[in-house]
Amino acid sequence: MLLASLLIPLLLALVALQAYRYEKLEGEVRALEQKQVELVEKNKKLISDISTLSNSARIENLAENELGMHKAKSDEIVRVEIK
Repeated sequence: MLLASLLIPLLLALVALQAYRYEKLEGEVRALEQKQVELVEKNKKLISDISTLSNSARIENLAENELGMHKAKSDEIVRVEIK
């Protein structure tokens, strides 16, 4: 009986410690889930930016207007054969 009366406060302390650890871990999980949501949104934006920047019409416009390039005519193409 004496042993049981000594173990009850110890068990209550262990339960309180476990509850504290659970709350702490739950907070970490919430923070990680929020970080995951932010990273997914950032990834979506980056994918959208890649799609926009790699658009062939945009690249052609940049090549012609900013770099002074033009599409090669058939007489400007040189074919090299390696044997």
